[in-house]
Amino acid sequence: MQELEKLNNITTQTRRDILRMVHKVNSGHPGGSLGCAEFLVTLFNSVMKRNDDFSMDGINEDIFFLSNGHISPVFYSVLARCGYFDIDELNTFRLINSRLQGHPTTHEGLPGVRIASGSLGQGLSVAIGASLSKKINNDDNLVYCLMGDGELQEGQNWEAIMYAAAKNVDNIIATIDLNGQQIDGSTDDVIKLGNLRTKFESFGWDVIEIENGNNISDIFNGLEKAKSKTYLGKPVCILLKTIMGNGVDFMMHTHEWHGKAPNDEQLEIGLKQNPETLGDY
Repeated sequence: MQELEKLNNITTQTRRDILRMVHKVNSGHPGGSLGCAEFLVTLFNSVMKRNDDFSMDGINEDIFFLSNGHISPVFYSVLARCGYFDIDELNTFRLINSRLQGHPTTHEGLPGVRIASGSLGQGLSVAIGASLSKKINNDDNLVYCLMGDGELQEGQNWEAIMYAAAKNVDNIIATIDLNGQQIDGSTDDVIKLGNLRTKFESFGWDVIEIENGNNISDIFNGLEKAKSKTYLGKPVCILLKTIMGNGVDFMMHTHEWHGKAPNDEQLEIGLKQNPETLGDY
């Protein structure tokens, strides 16, 4: 119970970070960031095996790749509050010469960021390469990758999905953020994705569904179940059903906040719905 309260407090503070970062520069992607807050907080704080000192090789630890890089606000907040860099640096989000660009980059050496992910559809391919590298190095830790559902409209994903099963890449857990929204509307209106469970299973993956991807207990249990299915011959996929804009009522259930910043009044409303728990930057 104490651990759950801790994770809920971090999640609330992460939502505040997201709102404040995007508002300050009037730019960024709050919708998907808010929807994935519970997942990334739980993954980094309670599930992943992480070394104290970050290194790009990721040897002897679990590693994470963010494929849908536009949700960088939640990624930066989670990294900062896990101690990868000072929380004060969140104040530089999207500013010139900042290490915290709109999409994560690697050239400035920001701890926690292993790939540049400005172009969608590439993260799973990189994660599979990292998974194979761990096997070659006899490193039995896991590789995690987070992808957006709209991102699955990119063809490269399906080549990677086919490859991972064909080569028995069974030390990877790929999570799909199923919020049903993308920049131009619902995923059904843009390009229907069909039955993703059936598709992944037909490609040779083991699939787990988390029906409430904004419930920390459900997320934790789903991730632990996914871990139990690794090293059994198949790659593992989690279908994470989230609400875009979760935790800020006027941003929820719509694509309109995919890439729009709140104004001053909207910021205050959002912050009041998420009272300060750990201290703002």
